[in-house]
Amino acid sequence: MQATIQKTIDFVKETLAHAEAGHDWFHIERVFKTAQTINQQENGDELVVAFAALLHDIADPKFNNGDEELGPNMAASFLTTLAVDADIIEHVKLIIQHMSFKNSFDGTGFTSKEMQIVQDADRLDAIGAIGIARAFTYGGFKNRVLYDPAIKPEEHLNKESYKNTSAPTINHFYEKLLLLKDMMNTGAGKTIAAERHNFMLQYLEQFYKEWEGR
Repeated sequence: MQATIQKTIDFVKETLAHAEAGHDWFHIERVFKTAQTINQQENGDELVVAFAALLHDIADPKFNNGDEELGPNMAASFLTTLAVDADIIEHVKLIIQHMSFKNSFDGTGFTSKEMQIVQDADRLDAIGAIGIARAFTYGGFKNRVLYDPAIKPEEHLNKESYKNTSAPTINHFYEKLLLLKDMMNTGAGKTIAAERHNFMLQYLEQFYKEWEGR
């Protein structure tokens, strides 16, 4: 098992060597570690959790012309080269297809204990101190303004609305990041999310003080 995981780590590091800083190998490593931490309480299938965490952003649609099939297919193809059991490959592929925030607009769809674990780990990396850093990194990558008081946050009601937004980065807190605490699946995820959520609220309070010159 360990040799297979190491080969997967090497593949992900090589594939994401030039990725945007918020979606690079270090993001994957954090999600992998957090998923393992959550799984200590949840007792999901270790191999499925590990593969899904490591491969979940192997080809993020945001950086691949919106292609939502490329990532799951790349993950499945790679795991096939390692002679991983077909049932595990299919499970990992389904997790990658369904776990993203934008796909939550589509309704329930597929779920499993392992998906809930990896989904929580991925969402936890989007909030708190690192989540804030990642939000502004991606905002800079997309050349978005930090904040514009005249542009109010929207409530996105469908995937296309969320995907096509070009709003200031601060709006992203209200349109996604502050919503994630109440979307956690696992007990461990909820506990960690509460602390990180509070940190973001403190950050926003300080941000608005500084914006007003106070």
